[in-house]
Amino acid sequence: MNVLVAAYKPAQISCNYFLQRLKRDYKVKKAGYSGTLDPFARGSLIVGFGSYTRLFPFLSKTPKVYEATLWLGAQSLSLDTENIVSVLILKEFEKVRIEDVLETLKGEITYVPPKYSAKKIQGKRAYELARAGMEVELPEIKMQIFDLKLLNYNHPYVTFRISVSEGAYVRSVGKMIADALGVCASLSSLERISEGMIAGKMGQVEEIDPLKVLKYPVISDFSNEICENLRQGKKFLIQNQKSGIYIANFEDFFSIIEIREDKSVKYLLNRMSKNVNFIKKVR
Repeated sequence: MNVLVAAYKPAQISCNYFLQRLKRDYKVKKAGYSGTLDPFARGSLIVGFGSYTRLFPFLSKTPKVYEATLWLGAQSLSLDTENIVSVLILKEFEKVRIEDVLETLKGEITYVPPKYSAKKIQGKRAYELARAGMEVELPEIKMQIFDLKLLNYNHPYVTFRISVSEGAYVRSVGKMIADALGVCASLSSLERISEGMIAGKMGQVEEIDPLKVLKYPVISDFSNEICENLRQGKKFLIQNQKSGIYIANFEDFFSIIEIREDKSVKYLLNRMSKNVNFIKKVR
């Protein structure tokens, strides 16, 4: 079965554990997910069954939208609730001060990812090294914060909604907020709402039409000759079409192709069969 779905990972389980459950439920052998969620986090997860895992690099997944709650005064090695070492009782802040801090963080930010993250250091996950008590040094990276809005402040909990670029760590944003306030803090809750146009709903697994979430123009009106060439994966030229990446759409399959400057066709992903037998299940 080849299908792309929007699922919803519950909190307190890993993405891999959740994926294995889906594979058993739908009786598929090959499956994968795009965009890891920490075990303590919950929310939308893009899952591909069969060959549709190959679509992940081509999906439009920006912006990523999250809702998070920051626990002021809670100090954690992993910046979440899994490794809390102390809790301080803090004086309540003025709401406007928190709003001002959030406003200053919008835009491009340079930061160091959390030590307890899936980033790799010499082939090892950073969180594996951190849990083993080893020193972890990660290089600075950039992320874009498109929007950051305070949803609620009920001391010591700050709940916010954030829209970010791919690869961003919301735990790091929580630390930035805490640093600006001059306190320690950790995320007590994290939910991914959506990735681009894809939003998983709690308790549901819904099929996604790839043609609606792939970030390239769709062409369906090729000549018979071009259609046959694409079906057979032949090398050929397409005249009267601007260079760029396109989706070649047919009744039973689609391909992602690049038309180069010399009008030659490069196959980025060829003959992806369309699924017609996916059965929705409510979890």
